[in-house]
Order: sequence, then structure tokens, then C-alpha cells
Amino acid sequence: MRSKVLLTFDVEEFDMPLEYNHMIDINEQMEIGMKGLDALNVILNNDSVQSTLFTTANFALRYPESIKQLAKKHEIASHTYFHSNFVNEHLLESKICLQEISQTNVVGLRMPRMRKVDLAEVKKAGYLYDSSINPTWIPGRYNNLHLSRNIYIEDNLVRIPASVSPILRLPLFWLGFKNYPFQLFKILCKQTLKKDGYLSLYFHPWEFCNLKKYTIPNYTKKIDGSLLLARLETLIVYLQKTSDFITMNDYLIEKEFI
Repeated sequence: MRSKVLLTFDVEEFDMPLEYNHMIDINEQMEIGMKGLDALNVILNNDSVQSTLFTTANFALRYPESIKQLAKKHEIASHTYFHSNFVNEHLLESKICLQEISQTNVVGLRMPRMRKVDLAEVKKAGYLYDSSINPTWIPGRYNNLHLSRNIYIEDNLVRIPASVSPILRLPLFWLGFKNYPFQLFKILCKQTLKKDGYLSLYFHPWEFCNLKKYTIPNYTKKIDGSLLLARLETLIVYLQKTSDFITMNDYLIEKEFI
């Protein structure tokens, strides 16, 4: 049986520079996010690749036709309402907004920056799964080494952690993809697929723009734009030898989690 790759993108306004005191207005944040999403068309239009797009309502309201079109093939899930501002009410509000725009049922959530969230509030808003966990240690962010590497149920809600390698729990997320040697990243993906039967990866569309002018850490823009896109295309071809790319919702249905 072929393994599965759960390829996901956090579709959002590019507000990272604000964390590092680099002022960037909301229009530019949106434009960079959309430019990156357009760059990803070569992947998103690939007939053999389905993905899950965790989208802020704020972004979807700016580009509703793009989100509606993408929803015809890919899963639209919630990345809450705004990327840098959150209250519990945004869980339901973003879900309703995204459903209206995408004309699909929104069942998945990922919190911006993988922040903790009240699972009772997530359930109350009507979500079936949460993908807000990176089960590793990221200095200055979080230490989740005690959490499961694999999909599990907590408080009657399905939780889908981002993939980390077996044993050492090396994170297989966007920063790892940029900063590990590419051959090592491929080996870690292969090991994880063999151990778990699936791989959960996440990126951001804005990564696929030229970020050199922004005052953000070099490790966040070490590889960007077309070079990063070419690397992701190469990874997809490599993984497709043994795996199928499907949405998170479809995988959970297939495995009877929901």
C-alpha cells in the first residue's frame, strides 16, 4: 500500500517582519502572500497533488475568487481570522467566512505560529480536527517533546501533529526544508514515511517570494523564491515514487478518524 503525504500551506498575510521591527503595511503583507500563492500554481495545478490550505479569513476576504477556485481541488481549512490577532470568537467567525467564500465545509484548524488553543472552544466552533502541534523543541517557541508524534485523539478532537523524524524528532517543517541539506531532508522524509505511513508537511506561500529586502532572520529566508519552489518540486517528484498527496480531511476519513 502506498503511503500518504499531507502537504499543507498556511495561506496568510506576510506579517513576519513586524516581529522583527520591520514595518510592513497590510497591503504589502497581502500582496506578498498572494504573489507566493500565484508562484505555487505550478504545484497546486498538478493533477496528482492535493493539499490542505490553512487560510486566514482576512486573506480570503482580500482574494475570494482565488480561494474559491482553489477550493475546487484542495481542502480549505481555517488559520483563524487574522494572523497576528486572536480571540476565541475568531474560531467560529473564520470558519463561517471561509465556508461562505469557498463554498465548502471547513473542518480543520491550524493556529498561527502553532499557538496553543482551547480545544473545547475548537470543538464548540464545529471543527473536526486541529493541526496546531509541532511535536519537537523549537527554542523560544515551544517544547512539545512530550506529545505524540502521530495522529491522536484529545478531548474528542483529532489532532494531526506536523511530522518529525523518528527517535530524534527533527522537525520536517518549512525551516528544516530551508536549512537542512536537501539530501538529509529527503532521507528524513523517507524514514518518517516508512515508520508512520504518512508525512505531514507545512509551508507558507510567502516563502516562495524574494524576501531578501526584509529584516528577518537569515534562516527564514536562506532559500526563497524560485530556488525554493524548484526544491519543493523536486521533493514532490521524489515522494511521489512511493506516496500519494491527499488532503488532511481525506486522510482522516480514509483512516476512519472522522
